[in-house]
Amino acid sequence: QVQLVESGGGLVQAGGSLRLSCARSGRTFSRYVMGWFRQAPGKEREFVAMISWSISWSVSTSYADSVKGRFAISRDNAKNTVYLQMNSLKPEDTAVYYCAASRSGSDVVTTTFEYDYWGQGTQVTVSS
Repeated sequence: QVQLVESGGGLVQAGGSLRLSCARSGRTFSRYVMGWFRQAPGKEREFVAMISWSISWSVSTSYADSVKGRFAISRDNAKNTVYLQMNSLKPEDTAVYYCAASRSGSDVVTTTFEYDYWGQGTQVTVSS
């Protein structure tokens, strides 16, 4: 099993920044993908960003169009942690943000059903 614990959510004004963290523990795999998703009230969970995770593979990232240029995903292998730096936040970014892990061998993994493990979520609220 893999455990994922998110932190770093909170309340911020529009234009502000937040950094989310996701600490991974438990079973390890030779290669897997870490992703961030979000879910606003009354809406489906949507893809935000992903990053490949392996010492031997080059880093691969992908972003939703709505966050490109504002959000940045990164990883710290030594800490088994993935981060989501969110800048220029907008009220429409308000949602519960979830960290997820996928054992998929694909370079781009953006759908919820491709992810095997999920965190409990952290609330991000952007006020106007």
